[in-house]
Amino acid sequence: MNHRSFAGALIFIGGVQFVIGILLAEFLYPGYSASLNYISDLGVQQPSSFIFNASVTILSILVLICSYFIRREFNSSFVPILFGLSGAGAIGVGLFPETAGIIHEIVSFMAFLFGGLSAIAASKLVKAPFTYISVLMGITSLAALILFMSEIYLGLGPGGMERLIVYPVLLWIIGFGGNLMSPQQA
Repeated sequence: MNHRSFAGALIFIGGVQFVIGILLAEFLYPGYSASLNYISDLGVQQPSSFIFNASVTILSILVLICSYFIRREFNSSFVPILFGLSGAGAIGVGLFPETAGIIHEIVSFMAFLFGGLSAIAASKLVKAPFTYISVLMGITSLAALILFMSEIYLGLGPGGMERLIVYPVLLWIIGFGGNLMSPQQA
């Protein structure tokens, strides 16, 4: 397996397991509301906290490892740096739950911002039509981040708006992983 395929497999697995981890944690959190509760609420109350924190940590580690292989495959530093910063922010989310206050806010912002920027920057590494999908997912995430920070929730509640930040990047990660795993076309 070459660097490209290995990076794709890692990020695909990381994205899929995190989506499943969020869903399982939501099911186990009594009274959880995807509209009213933040995603990070899943990291502070048992039994959901173990699943959420472990899942986000696994995703983060795989993103960081993937950054290395993206650097090796594409001989580019920009995308791996953005991707690595997003992974570092995400691992901070797992290590510093929202009860950690400002530290959690900083690492969450890092994960959100650099995740969206990674999707946009990585558009240069893939071919159409996925290049357009990458840009769209990144812009959607960043626009939702701006709305979220402005406390404009568009009727979705804070949890719903936060999901519009996270889910486009997660879905992009899964798609990007699949793209990297597929054979390169001449």
